[in-house]
Amino acid sequence: MKHGGDLLSYQHLYDGELLDFSSNINPFGYPKALDEAFRSGIHALTAYPDIRYRRLRRAISDYLACALNEVMVGNGSIDILDYFCRRGKRVIVCVPCFIEYSERAQVYQTPVVSVPLPDDFVISADLFAPMIAPNDVLMLGNPNNPTGRLIPQNELMRLQQIAEERGAMIVLDEAFVEFCDAGYDSIRLFRDKSNICVIRAATKFFGLPGVRLGYGWATPEIVRKFEQQALPWRINALADLAGQVIFRDTDYIERTKAYMRQERQFVFSELSQIPGMRVFPTDTNFLLIRLLTTTEQTIFDWCIRRGLVIRKASTFEGLDERFIRVAIKDHVSNLRLIQAFNDWACQHPAAAMPTK
Repeated sequence: MKHGGDLLSYQHLYDGELLDFSSNINPFGYPKALDEAFRSGIHALTAYPDIRYRRLRRAISDYLACALNEVMVGNGSIDILDYFCRRGKRVIVCVPCFIEYSERAQVYQTPVVSVPLPDDFVISADLFAPMIAPNDVLMLGNPNNPTGRLIPQNELMRLQQIAEERGAMIVLDEAFVEFCDAGYDSIRLFRDKSNICVIRAATKFFGLPGVRLGYGWATPEIVRKFEQQALPWRINALADLAGQVIFRDTDYIERTKAYMRQERQFVFSELSQIPGMRVFPTDTNFLLIRLLTTTEQTIFDWCIRRGLVIRKASTFEGLDERFIRVAIKDHVSNLRLIQAFNDWACQHPAAAMPTK
């Protein structure tokens, strides 16, 4: 399973509807204001989208509290990430991380430097400082996927300063940041810096993976260079329309944040009490788990027979078959997952005994 969400490949293993814990989508689904917006705006499909995406950019600039000429838009966040993978002399990533950072760089034969994270998976400036050279691009998840950890503010500020001094670029992939209680806003933090870009997407927080709407903040000069190479009409009419609606739905945004703040602590606490697994702290809407006495395939098979699809994490560089990743979903679904893991521990008491 290279990416989560591939339920079709496993549907034959369970007679019923599968519950997807392998992809980390907002459990509330998409903002319901879109239902009426799509019904009344369906005629937009009969014409080309605005090639400059002026209304969409305005909605994003209001949401990010930045200038209009600091907004970039893409066909999913991967569209923008792809641009920076072409731009760097090298791409520096942490391990583990989202696999597409490395794979997109390899498409353009851009050398990739992998920096292993420590056992607690916390990113620090000291890890990367020896590696950074002129024209490098540091591609970092904030929070990182699959670890769920935000970069501490002081470490991020040090990292930006080191990169700036050495003529390197930092790209922060913040696809999950709205789920977090970050304590800082990276866009405001680096508003006057020219060597950093922040990328987000409608995919995760707004529950719209099928829309393929990515967006980001950077200096006007970086945005201008991106636009020179970007494809025209890369945002389809429905994605354009969705972006004009979702960023202004403050009730949906605040309700999601409040729910995740509470449910994240509940799921972490419950799973941490189950023998045989180490649950790592998370800042977002998914958890990385190390299996102490069994393998990802064994637990995957156990869960799939109960209609639950979890993410086997060995596809992330730096992790092996002892790791899984699970999303935080609605409360009832989370209880099903917790029960499935508890049942495993009860029925396999020897396997559930923690090992040193």
